[in-house]
Amino acid sequence: MDSKKNEKLVFRMIMIISAVVFATVVVLNRKVLPRPDDAPAWAYNLPALNALINGTCTLLLLLSFYYIKKRNIVMHKRINIITFCMSSLFLVSYIMYHYLCDETHYPKDNPVRPYYLAILFSHIVLAALVMPMVLLSFYYGLYNKVEKHRKLVRFTFPIWLYVTITGVVIYLMISPFYQH
Repeated sequence: MDSKKNEKLVFRMIMIISAVVFATVVVLNRKVLPRPDDAPAWAYNLPALNALINGTCTLLLLLSFYYIKKRNIVMHKRINIITFCMSSLFLVSYIMYHYLCDETHYPKDNPVRPYYLAILFSHIVLAALVMPMVLLSFYYGLYNKVEKHRKLVRFTFPIWLYVTITGVVIYLMISPFYQH
């Protein structure tokens, strides 16, 4: 298969994966799927784990940026592989939590709620947008398509960084209102 056809196939696969993940999250938030009556006790620890993973990814992204600025490609790639794996683990944990547990809502009478909702909305929109960008950036990086990788990462990196940081901020803002 020639390079152009291969890239088109990879692009299509990335879009399908991104759409399936997005649809899964939407379905979970709409509570369409049957859920267990009682969530296992460990499931209530997943939001804290997710915040820890997001915080770790923030640090790893910054470390990756540091290494690429120092032109240490090997460390840059290794750290990005770890970050990608951590983000994948986050996604699995996030989906499990939203399947197993009831959603916590920010109190309507809380004066901080508009700020929370603004951060949450930007986080959700950008997380959905950045997923295919991360996958494509990762593909370009792994297969040494350096120019394409550089062009895309100029946008991917700050968005992904914002999403990981706001993931922690959202957790810190909502965690006092968990009922478990």
